[in-house]
Amino acid sequence: QVHLVESGGASVRSGGSLTLSCTHSGLSDIAGGDITDWYLGWYRQVPGKEREKIACIFTYSGSAYYARSVEGRFTLSQDIDNNMVSLRMNGLKPDDTGVYYCVADTRFGEIWINERPEYWGQGTQVTVSS
Repeated sequence: QVHLVESGGASVRSGGSLTLSCTHSGLSDIAGGDITDWYLGWYRQVPGKEREKIACIFTYSGSAYYARSVEGRFTLSQDIDNNMVSLRMNGLKPDDTGVYYCVADTRFGEIWINERPEYWGQGTQVTVSS
């Protein structure tokens, strides 16, 4: 069973920085799911708005993909040995406020194109004040 646990959410001022972490387990238990054959990423949800993809990383290569709204400000990295991915967020804006969810899927099309990742964490709140 896949578990994704987020941490690091907080309240910060505009222009500030924050790092979110996601600790994962169970990925290698999925049939055919080599630990290096997964896409892990982050989505953001604001009340009243549709959830928004933020970034994802391919565990095999470390290649990362970013939404235009965060490209150049956010950096997604992975620590395979500790089963963790981290999202470093710089230059935060009030529009970055929301609940950030760690997500996982073995299919790039689902996690990034169709925006329907299979596995979700419980979320962590990020609030950016002006």
